[in-house]
Amino acid sequence: MKSKGFQWSDALEFVDTPGEGIAVRALCQLEEGDVVAKMPKEACLTTKTSGAREIIEEAGLDGHLGLAFAIMYERSLGEDSPWYGYLQLLPYQECVPIVWTLNEVNELLCGTELHQTVQEDKALIYEDWKENILPLLDSAPLKLNPKFFEIEQYFAAKSLISSRSFEIDDYHGFGMVPLADLFNHKTGSEDVHFTAMPSNYESGSDVDGSNNDEGIVKEEVALAQNSSTDMTASIDANVGNNIDSGLESSSVSGDDTSMLEMITIKDVSSGTEVFNTYGLLGNAALLHRYGFTEKDNSYDIVNIDMELVLQWCSSAFSDRHSRARVSLWRRLGYSACGSQDSEYFEISFDGEPQIELLILLHIMLLLDDAYQKLDLSVSVAGNCPESNGGTTHLNGNIFPNEVFNMSKKSLLSKRVCDALLSLADMRESLYGLNSVEDDIEALERCSLDRERKLYHSLVLRINERKILQKLRNYASQPFEINKHSSPRKKLKRTTKKKG
Repeated sequence: MKSKGFQWSDALEFVDTPGEGIAVRALCQLEEGDVVAKMPKEACLTTKTSGAREIIEEAGLDGHLGLAFAIMYERSLGEDSPWYGYLQLLPYQECVPIVWTLNEVNELLCGTELHQTVQEDKALIYEDWKENILPLLDSAPLKLNPKFFEIEQYFAAKSLISSRSFEIDDYHGFGMVPLADLFNHKTGSEDVHFTAMPSNYESGSDVDGSNNDEGIVKEEVALAQNSSTDMTASIDANVGNNIDSGLESSSVSGDDTSMLEMITIKDVSSGTEVFNTYGLLGNAALLHRYGFTEKDNSYDIVNIDMELVLQWCSSAFSDRHSRARVSLWRRLGYSACGSQDSEYFEISFDGEPQIELLILLHIMLLLDDAYQKLDLSVSVAGNCPESNGGTTHLNGNIFPNEVFNMSKKSLLSKRVCDALLSLADMRESLYGLNSVEDDIEALERCSLDRERKLYHSLVLRINERKILQKLRNYASQPFEINKHSSPRKKLKRTTKKKG
C-alpha cells in the first residue's frame, strides 16, 4: 500500500474481531479535522482504472453494471490483477439479500419491507446480466474466461458494490476503495467522513489501468489472514513508518485532486472504534444494501401500501365510492410516497402515520353530504382566477382554506382510528402465523455467527412489528399521544437501482 500512495495515521489500530471482521480503533485521542487516511484514486478499482476499461466503454456498461464487470474481470486475472491482494481480502460475496436463495427470501423476509423489493431486484439483476454481460463472452476483444462471468459471479460482484463501493467523482464514478472500506458503519455515529475532490481529467483523457502494479493493499490481506494479535502486531510494525506526522495536521485544501481522504468530523476518544456512516438508514435499507441490522434502530419505518388501503376500502365501500374519494384526495394536491405504480404511506418509528394517510382516511369516511360539499368547494375553487384571503394556492390550483386547516384532533375521529387499527392488522398479517413474541423467542435462540441471515431478518421483522403495535397505541389513544409525539422522521422506502 505504501508504494501505491496509501497513507494512514499511526493513531489508528486495525483489529480483527472474530465473527465481526476488521474494525478501526483510535490508539490515542483524535481531533476534529484530522486527516486519518489518504487513498490515491488511481489505486482504486473503477471502470477507468480496470484493465477491462476498453470492453466496458465499447459495450456502454455504465455505473454499477460497469463496475461489476470490472470486478469480475480483475478476479479472472488472478495474480496478474493489480488488485489481486485486495480481492483476496474481500469476501467472495456479501451476505445481502440479493444473493440469498429465493426460498430464503420468501421464508425469511415474508411480510417485511424487503420481500417484494428483493424479489424484483433479483429479477432485474438477472436481466442485466443476460442482456449486457452474457453477449460479451463471445464478442469482447479480449478472450474472457466464462466461469468468471456467470450469473453467480455477477450477483457476487453486485453484492460487493452494494455494501462496499464509494462514489469517487464524476470521472471515476463509483469504485472500490481499499482502506476506506475498513471503517464500519454505525447509524447516527459518524466519526470520519469520506471526502473526494473532482478529478482534473477531461472527458476524453486517457487513464492506463495497467499503471497499477501487483501488490496493492497487501497489508490489508494480512488483516484477514492473521489472528487478531498477529494482525495488530503486523499493522503496528508498518504503520509507524507508513506516513509522516504531517498527515493528521494536513488541511483539506482541495489542491490534490488525485487523493481521497478520510477526515474526522468530531473528536474521537482513545480506545474507541472509529466509525464511518452510510447515512441515517432504517434496518430495511441496512439489510438490503449492507447485509446487517441494528437493534432499536430509531430510523426504522413501516410502509402501508396504497393497495392495502384500497383493499380496506373495498371491504367497506363500493369501488365507485373509493375511486371518487381517492380522486378528490389527489385533486386537493395530496399524494403518497413512491410512484403511482407503487404508492405507500410511512409509519414512523414512533408509530405515527403519515398525515397524507390520515387525510385520505378522513375523506374516505366522510358522509355523503359532507363529501359532496367538499367536492363542490374544490371544483369551484379550482375555477377561481385568483387566490384571496380565504383560499390556498397549491400545485397550480386554488382551494378553500378550510380544506387545509383540519387539525389532528379532527382527523383522528373514532372511525379514522378504527381504520388505522384495521390497516395495522392487515399489514401485520403479511408476516404469517407466527406472533411477534414467537419472533422474539426465535431471535433469543439465534446465533449471529451461525445463522446470520435468520438473525438479521428477525431483527427487521421484530422492529417492524413493534412499530405496528405503536400504531395501534396511537390509534387507541390519539389525543394523549398526539400531544407528546415527536416529529416524524421522513425516510423513504429502499429504492431499487438498475445497473
